[in-house]
Amino acid sequence: MYYYFIIALQAYCIYHLFKNRNPYYWVFVILFLPLIGCVIYLITQVYNKRDAEKIQDNLVSIINPTKKIKDLEKKLKFSETYQNRVNLADAFLENKDYNSAIPHYLDALDDNLQNDSYVIKQLIECYFNVGDYNQVILYAEKIKESSEFLKVRSQFLYGLALEKLGKLEEAEANLKEIDIRYSFYEERFVLAKFLLTRHKTEEAKAILDEIYMESQNMTKQNQRLYRHTIAEVEKLRNSL
Repeated sequence: MYYYFIIALQAYCIYHLFKNRNPYYWVFVILFLPLIGCVIYLITQVYNKRDAEKIQDNLVSIINPTKKIKDLEKKLKFSETYQNRVNLADAFLENKDYNSAIPHYLDALDDNLQNDSYVIKQLIECYFNVGDYNQVILYAEKIKESSEFLKVRSQFLYGLALEKLGKLEEAEANLKEIDIRYSFYEERFVLAKFLLTRHKTEEAKAILDEIYMESQNMTKQNQRLYRHTIAEVEKLRNSL
């Protein structure tokens, strides 16, 4: 049992390392000092009290990635409630199984008989990831007047879907709503690239300059989290 625990712990640390693009020397620390290396990595790179439950869940997911979904499927079969169905759909979405998530979200909408903003936003995420941009727009327009839709990722995806369908003016208007300082770094980088395709170089450069300046004052955690985006921003900024 101890052996499998160490393997799972190492797997989680390495997964976290590559996901957050932390320095590669940690791989050697984790592999050659199995328990001590993992503990040092968790303390210095991952752990705080609020993350404890999340770490435990991630370890279980690594050992048995489908366990959460199977448990939620059993729960839904036992009691077909709105919340049980949404929880299962969320688990499929988390697992990037968008085609399995979509039918459950649609059923949840039918069960609830309301314009459920949360479920609609989850559908927007799913449909965007499967490339069904017409459905993204269809569902986004059901809630686009809602305050829950404005200046969040759903509106950003709506803007990208509009771009894919050639509605560039509408796309730009929605993408610009996400240009909020000290947040949405990846989305704002995408916005800057979009503006460059429209030959709006000065606007794009202003966004890149803002992201770069903000990166100088980021916490160490955010610097690690957005390392790749910041590097891309600097690369594009220097090329203009």
